[in-house]
Amino acid sequence: MDRKWLPLNALRAFEAAGQHLSFTAAANSLTVAQSAVSRHVIVLESFLGVTLFERRPQQLVLTEAGRHILPVVTKSFDRIDQALGEVINEKGRPKRVLKVALPTSFAHRLAIPILRDFRAENAGITLEIVSKPSTGPDVDGDVDIAIVYSEPSVTDAIHDLLWMVRATPMCSPKLLESIDASDPARFIAANDLLHTRIDGRPRHFFWEMFVRSIGRPDIAVDRGLVFDAQQLAAQYAMSGDGIALIDPRLFHEEIKAGRLAQPFDDLWLEEGYGYYLTTHPEDLSNEAVALFRTWLIARFAARRIAESEPAQGEAPAAQAEAPKLRAAK
Repeated sequence: MDRKWLPLNALRAFEAAGQHLSFTAAANSLTVAQSAVSRHVIVLESFLGVTLFERRPQQLVLTEAGRHILPVVTKSFDRIDQALGEVINEKGRPKRVLKVALPTSFAHRLAIPILRDFRAENAGITLEIVSKPSTGPDVDGDVDIAIVYSEPSVTDAIHDLLWMVRATPMCSPKLLESIDASDPARFIAANDLLHTRIDGRPRHFFWEMFVRSIGRPDIAVDRGLVFDAQQLAAQYAMSGDGIALIDPRLFHEEIKAGRLAQPFDDLWLEEGYGYYLTTHPEDLSNEAVALFRTWLIARFAARRIAESEPAQGEAPAAQAEAPKLRAAK
C-alpha cells in the first residue's frame, strides 16, 4: 500500500471509536462532532472493503477485522506521540527508549544483572521496565518487547525461546534435617506443597503432573499455599516450611548460599513452559528493539552452552542427566 493514501484522520477516528466503543464518546475525546467520527469510520471501511464495527442499538462491537487492526493503530499512534514528545523534550536529540515487560520472578531473579550488562554496552538506550505477575502469549499494546512465561504458541508475534523450564522440588535445608527424604513420595506427602498459579490452569496443575510422572497419582496435592509467582513460593520455602516445584536456574544464588536445597538430584519435571522473548514483527525495524532482541538471544545462548559444559572430570550434561523424571525406589 502506498503510504500517501493512508487515511490518517480516519484511522484516528477509528482508534477513538474502538477504544470507547461509542461514536459519541470518541467524538468527545477528539473534540469533534459525532457525525465526523462516524463519517471517517465509514470512509475507512470503504477504503479497506471490510466492516470494522457491528452497529448495534446503543453499542458498537468490533468485528474480527477491527480487533485485528485496533492494537496496531493504537501502538502506532502511541509511538508517533512518544517520538514527537522525545524530540520536543530533548530539543532535537532524543534518547532511544525501550519499554520491556518481564514476569515477576524473572525480573527479580535474573533481570538486574542482565539489564546492568546491557546498559553498560548500550548506554544510549533508556530502558523502561514493567514487571507483571503473569504475561500472556503476546506483547501488550504499550510494550515494545516482552519476556513471557508460556507454552509454545503460534500467534502474529515473534517468539524466541530463551530456555525451557525444568522444575524440581526445592525446600529449606532445615526441612531435610528433620524429615527423611530418602523416599520422594513419602517426603512429598508429609509436607505442605507450594504452588504457582498459571492462567488457564488448575491451581495445583504442576504438582499433579509431578506426582503422576513419578507413578504416584494417589498423593493428594490439593493442599498447601498458592502463589502467583515462583519468587514468592521460593521465599516461603526458604522460611522453613513447604516444598516448592521450581526451576533452580532462577535461584542459583540461594542454592549456592545454602538457603534452598534440592532433595532429589534425579527428579525433574519438563513442564512444557518456557521463557520466550516476544516482539511484534513490525517492531523489528526499531533499532533499539532489534538490538535488545539480538543481544538477549546471544546472552541466553551463551548461558545454555555454559550450563551444558561439564566440570572437569564430569560427564557431559546430556549423558549424565537422569531420565526426564525418575522416582527413587
